[in-house]
Amino acid sequence: MNIYISGISGTGMGPLALMAKGAGLGVYGSDLNAGAITGELLENDIKICLGIQDGSFLKSCIKNEKIDWFVHTSALPKDHPELQIAKKHKLKISKRDELISYLVKKSKLKMVAVAGTHGKTTTTAMIVWIAMKLGIPVSYIIGTTLPFAPAGHYEKNAEYFIYEADEYDRNFLNFHPWLSIIPCITYDHPDIYQSVEEYEAAFQQFIDQSQNTIYGDEIDADLNLAGEVRRYDATLAVDAIEAMLPAPTGLGKKAKLRSQRKKLIKIVNDFPGVGRRFERIAPGFYSDYAHHPEEVAATVEIAKEEADRQGLKGVVVVYEPHQNTRQAELADLYRDAFEDISKIYWTPTYLTRENPKVRVLAPSDYIEKLSNKKVAEKAEFGEELAEELRKWREKGYLILLMSAGPGDAWWRKEFWVDNQATDLQEVFAPRTTEDGSER
Repeated sequence: MNIYISGISGTGMGPLALMAKGAGLGVYGSDLNAGAITGELLENDIKICLGIQDGSFLKSCIKNEKIDWFVHTSALPKDHPELQIAKKHKLKISKRDELISYLVKKSKLKMVAVAGTHGKTTTTAMIVWIAMKLGIPVSYIIGTTLPFAPAGHYEKNAEYFIYEADEYDRNFLNFHPWLSIIPCITYDHPDIYQSVEEYEAAFQQFIDQSQNTIYGDEIDADLNLAGEVRRYDATLAVDAIEAMLPAPTGLGKKAKLRSQRKKLIKIVNDFPGVGRRFERIAPGFYSDYAHHPEEVAATVEIAKEEADRQGLKGVVVVYEPHQNTRQAELADLYRDAFEDISKIYWTPTYLTRENPKVRVLAPSDYIEKLSNKKVAEKAEFGEELAEELRKWREKGYLILLMSAGPGDAWWRKEFWVDNQATDLQEVFAPRTTEDGSER
């Protein structure tokens, strides 16, 4: 079977493409821009086209590769040229959830799904990390890059499929996991869920559809990862692995369980992290994906604890909010999110999927709501901000960017330790084949 993925470079679709390729499917796709997963796609010989999605690449794939299935992101508009061509050629059309269900059913995998407003990416990655260290074969999809493995993987002999189950667009409600792990439930995505009650009802439905569920519990005292939220996620990851392992039998069962858990804790204490989750870009410079007030507060706590461990004077934050429609609902929750931060540079909101009826909040609107607004100021990404941040670093501060938008690419270009540009659109530009089509 051959599939075509529209929006293939994103962190939601890219890992799925990698898993599908590993499962033996022919995989092709397109995207407007390169993303964090683009390099991995090309390394796995997945043919992609970057640039204008006018349908020409899809047409050539239909003609030359016999495409069976067109998979698209939730953001694809109904009048998108590729979607119209897929309909014209009567291809099977779906979002990613249907393809994931197909792969899980085809391989008779038990789904271990991590869902929640915050913590699901890190918890999922920790489960994969421990499984790999124990030699447990697993297939998985994670919505980010990993320093120790590809973002998506298919293992022929796996019993389990580890999946970061996203609640956006109600994606996770299409699954019935063998085991679900729920780190945190806090209202989010007002463009999808009209109220807190509706949001919580969706999670309750997901839990009801799961055979087994693990919720947050007390943090294991033997964990030494920086930040309470990371230790919390690690506890859940260890709980999940224990559920996947055969239960000890015979005499000394309790002692065996204690010994097993100590081994798992030791493994997760060496967890190297994931892309965009308090990721170290250069000495003293970190990047994180946080864009919800509670997630921001949790990341700030990690940064403060890490700064203390390194003997630094404090933490300086650059914050780029994501999606005005969401932030307008959550803005009041930022009041104490940046507690004890030395300096806050607040940049304009990264606008996506916006409601035109909602006024776009300016940095000053947010800053006015902060309990420590005196240390905050509006800023723009550019050389002036970069120079100020370098001065803070020279004075002995930890510098943290929190952004789900283009701020991360700027951050890496300015501060990455090798000073290597990370604009993958330049590195992985569309390639022209002998027949003139782009790949």
